[in-house]
Amino acid sequence: MRLRIAFAAMTALGSPASAQVDPLAPLPSRAPQAIPALVAPPSQLSGFGAYKQYLMSRARSAGVREATIRSQVLSLTLNDRVIRLDRAQPGGVNNPNAIPPFAPYRRKHVSADLIRRGKARYSSNYYRLRDIERRFGVEPQVLMAIYGHETSYGAVTGGFDLLQALATLAYEGRRRAFFEDEFIAALKLLDRGTPRSRLKGSWAGATGYPQFMPTNVLRLAVDGDGDGSINIWSNEPDGLASIAAYLRDAGWKPDVHWGIPVRVPYGLNRAAIRTRLKAPRCEAVYARHSQWKTMREWRALGVQPTGRTLPESEMATLIEPDGPNDTAYLLSTKYRAILDYNCSNFYALSVGLLADAIAAR
Repeated sequence: MRLRIAFAAMTALGSPASAQVDPLAPLPSRAPQAIPALVAPPSQLSGFGAYKQYLMSRARSAGVREATIRSQVLSLTLNDRVIRLDRAQPGGVNNPNAIPPFAPYRRKHVSADLIRRGKARYSSNYYRLRDIERRFGVEPQVLMAIYGHETSYGAVTGGFDLLQALATLAYEGRRRAFFEDEFIAALKLLDRGTPRSRLKGSWAGATGYPQFMPTNVLRLAVDGDGDGSINIWSNEPDGLASIAAYLRDAGWKPDVHWGIPVRVPYGLNRAAIRTRLKAPRCEAVYARHSQWKTMREWRALGVQPTGRTLPESEMATLIEPDGPNDTAYLLSTKYRAILDYNCSNFYALSVGLLADAIAAR
């Protein structure tokens, strides 16, 4: 789900960029190309029945088969639970400012159980994972960490009907254009032969082992085991390879670590290192990152690694997820690709930390 921001462009301006506040966001994505509406916009219609007619018209303009449109859209109903879940999100309609502390989130998503099961799967899938790494340049432990974070290694992929959830979220209107495009992409998956029974996922519309939004299934899902088909819902190699394809597309940089924990001196002048950029998306997420500096420059400011380090010439940005004088990390450009997968600092930090724990001997 995801827009990429080139590091070169960021450094030219002075710092990072992005636009969803939610540290617990429900799986964002790159915004798909807008499809021009051929009928009156929803604001000029009334009721979900009329809105479905609007969706049907948009689907026709996008080239979805008429048989698919009529068989799948007319019978759709609203899902009240999806609306309640969306409005309860940090940054949502009923909860605009809540940002919880990082520590409880980390305990849940970098748990001993996830580490143990991740290590076991890493070991049992080692040769397949190395094949994927050679193909896409993404380290196996990162693939395992995302897989574990998203679905508990395939155990929890979501039971919401995707068409109903996406139509409900589009009708609700908080992110209407985004969910309309995802709804149409789900119809295209049906056109492509994906059974409706397979299109299950999270209330926010993410599906399969990678928890891709439908536009990303169309664009980035790949065959991971060479059997000639793509099945991210029950074929683990396809799911893992598709995660790798996503990260490569998002600008993954091999041979550089995602980030490192650091100790920040008490007197660090944070105002002097505050980012001056206004991010084009996920603004609140990127606003928590400092200016970019080399590792050498951070050391000169008294910021010291507490374990492993980054090369002295490597550019990094500082984040203190719970504010000054608490946990702190220096993040490399690789972190941005994880953020692209899900635009949440809590998510990206926990993926990186889980990956490190899975790879640790």
